[in-house]
Amino acid sequence: MTLFWSIFVTVVTLGTLLGSYWLLTATRKGEVKGGAELEKEHSFDGITELETPLPRWWYYLFIFTIVFSCGYLVLFPGLGNYPGVLGWTSTNQWEGEVAKAAERYNPLFERYRDTPLLALTEDRKAMRMGQRIFGNYCAQCHGSAAQGAHGFPNLRDHDWIWGNSAAQIQTSIRNGRQAAMPSWAAPLGEEGVTAMAQYVRSLSGAPHDAALAAEAAPKYAMFCVACHGPEGKGNVALGAPNLTDNIWLYGGAADQIAFTLRHGRNGQMPAHEGVLDDARIHLVAAYVLSLSEAASQPSGAMAAGQ
Repeated sequence: MTLFWSIFVTVVTLGTLLGSYWLLTATRKGEVKGGAELEKEHSFDGITELETPLPRWWYYLFIFTIVFSCGYLVLFPGLGNYPGVLGWTSTNQWEGEVAKAAERYNPLFERYRDTPLLALTEDRKAMRMGQRIFGNYCAQCHGSAAQGAHGFPNLRDHDWIWGNSAAQIQTSIRNGRQAAMPSWAAPLGEEGVTAMAQYVRSLSGAPHDAALAAEAAPKYAMFCVACHGPEGKGNVALGAPNLTDNIWLYGGAADQIAFTLRHGRNGQMPAHEGVLDDARIHLVAAYVLSLSEAASQPSGAMAAGQ
């Protein structure tokens, strides 16, 4: 806070307290002793107002609140940049609460850190813990049921853009992912974009225009094969999606695919390292794996490194 605003806040705060005290004492001086017996000269609708003074206990209660406020402002921050005698800050309080929670709960998470992911998927208690972590940190994008949304992967199917081994899943959570597909509008042209959208649909067996798909095939080999592979199976090292399984992150309709080709895509998953420790990352990774169809496939690449 700048010096100007610090002084402004201090003056307004103290001025409010002093003004409140003045108002109380000024109105007190005008009270009439025995006013409960006296009637004011005016009346309305048969109702006459009495000169009843403010009860003494009520008046002193107001004074107490002003004195209490002054004491509070001495002990705690409230007057601009003045830190208060106790040196309290909301940040210090939060850090203290986090430290207490970590001391209490970290051992509960640590006991699962060395358990293989597939084994954890069979542990109901561990999965409930992983579900709570997922709900707090992942559901905002992937949905409470991890079903995903437009531009956010569905975590309940068998499709893994960045791989499904223990190391790959945990790396995605820990370090985040940055996916980037460039725009192909200039190299392909508008007609080429339209034809390429039909070719991409053909890779997944979706209804398509065969003539346009055949026209785009050589251009696919020229521009797209480096990331998506000659058969369109994708590349987990690059985060290039599999184009043959009819699972679409941004939609599989011809116009949606054309939009992707025309404008490119930039998807980002934030890193959770520093937000979650290794034990919690391990638990939420196991929970994510338990949701997927791949959890029922203990052999192959998924089981490697478990």
